[in-house]
Amino acid sequence: MTATAAVPRNESIEVSIVMPCLNEAETLATCIRKARSFFERSGVAGEVLVADNGSTDDSRAIAVANGARVVEVAEKGYGSALQRGIAAARGRFVIMGDADDSYDFQSLDAFVEKLRDGFELVMGNRFQGGIRPGAMPRLHRYFGNPVLTGVGRLFFHSPVGDFHCGLRAFSKDAYERLQMRTTGMEFASEMVVKATIIGLKIAEVPVTLSPDGRSRPPHLRSWRDGWRHLRFLLLYSPRWLFLYPGALMMLAGFAVVMWLLPGPRVVGGIGFDVQTMLYAGIAIVIGFQAVVFAIFTKIFAINSGLLPADERVDRMVGHVTLEGGLLVGAILTLFGLGASLFAVGVWGQVSFGGLNPSQMLRLIVPALVALMLGCQIILSSFFLSVLMLKRR
Repeated sequence: MTATAAVPRNESIEVSIVMPCLNEAETLATCIRKARSFFERSGVAGEVLVADNGSTDDSRAIAVANGARVVEVAEKGYGSALQRGIAAARGRFVIMGDADDSYDFQSLDAFVEKLRDGFELVMGNRFQGGIRPGAMPRLHRYFGNPVLTGVGRLFFHSPVGDFHCGLRAFSKDAYERLQMRTTGMEFASEMVVKATIIGLKIAEVPVTLSPDGRSRPPHLRSWRDGWRHLRFLLLYSPRWLFLYPGALMMLAGFAVVMWLLPGPRVVGGIGFDVQTMLYAGIAIVIGFQAVVFAIFTKIFAINSGLLPADERVDRMVGHVTLEGGLLVGAILTLFGLGASLFAVGVWGQVSFGGLNPSQMLRLIVPALVALMLGCQIILSSFFLSVLMLKRR
């Protein structure tokens, strides 16, 4: 998505309430009236802004008639609408919420209080405030939201207990530091993840989720949008996507190879021999490749501004040189070649005739694993040096 220049703040406006909108004619007027009622009751100086994402009903006319400012967003997507709407907001603080009347815009006092206290992101928590009957499908309530929130908390150590609550508030300055990129529903996850990574001061307040007031189905598609959220969480965490699985595969593969190197083993009446050793050797190679991908992905994301600088990465790459990588790779490659030549010599001792597969594979499998790892380390060292050119 093309970056949108932020509108300068209007010092007379403290809070902008931004509502993404796509054919919300049935509920939009109610949401705007509730938001304006909050401003009148609380004395907070604010504005209501509707980010219209191409409505074909009367949503835009309804918004204007009820005193809201309308920003038209041509690029489709929940994230696109919010990015443009937030960029156009004139307040010091922004409160975003869906225009389907599922959230009570009259009860935003706790959000404003937290923002005034210095919190930079204030998340609503529907599981603390209450979910009214019919407000959330069982699939979302007992599986989708808890699983995705749990994954986010595990991967990023986030304090947020409801990653996908649509009612949240933040300071405009803090939002601009997040450099939001996604244009779909995963915008909700991106905001929480980036806020956690860069160390924003985060708070939660209980909110009540009510059944939305629309007669049509919601825009949300459970499996498609759930996968987009999970995909984003994985892509933003190279450790969990590549590093941990890869390291586990390498360790398990190495342990099995060493266990089977002396000879066949029997466990519970099941025999394990060179066939298992071959698969274990493949696991070592695949695991190593995954670990290397984790390093490459992390450095690329930092260089591209997708992730902030990481001192651990800096320390690691500070001790890695192209020459060192080439040396380690060359040693492994020579070991693999030497062991392979030794195997050819053994074969020559029987005039290149038949061999005992069990004995020979115990020599060939480690030789091939060393050969492949050596070549991968050499190639990876060159590629890592290319990635590090900008940083060095």
